[in-house]
Amino acid sequence: MKDTLLAFLDQAYNRRSWHGTNLRGSIRGLSLDQAAWRPKRDRHNIWEVVVHAAYWKYAVWRRLTGSKRGSFPLEGSNWFPRPEVRTDAAWRRDTALLDRMHKELRAAVAGFPDEQFAVRAPGSALTYGALVSGAAAHDLYHAGQIQLMKKIRS
Repeated sequence: MKDTLLAFLDQAYNRRSWHGTNLRGSIRGLSLDQAAWRPKRDRHNIWEVVVHAAYWKYAVWRRLTGSKRGSFPLEGSNWFPRPEVRTDAAWRRDTALLDRMHKELRAAVAGFPDEQFAVRAPGSALTYGALVSGAAAHDLYHAGQIQLMKKIRS
């Protein structure tokens, strides 16, 4: 089970697979302007989607490790408005946050007892395994969304 879940996470995030562009691939080479562009005034931009994805990797990691709420590096939850003053350094910091959250989630999955993946996580209707596979599905959903946003903008 663990090897399958790790493969799902990796293919959805940064490993080659049959389905096409993964989340990391969808943001590779994006400029600051592309990341900050909004399809409409009240819609999220790619930059916000990246930090949102990092947060949900953290949320699954937190469940697997039993870590306390509120330990995400940014204040808040789910959606995070990005800085009004946008810089390449800030964009790189947030993509590095996404990479870090993926590595931490992956490490938690690798160290999690295989038999526990079938157990329902406390405070959730889902098993630990469903939370992990859901994190992979979440990455793929947003990879597709980002690819579509890039097409709309071009």
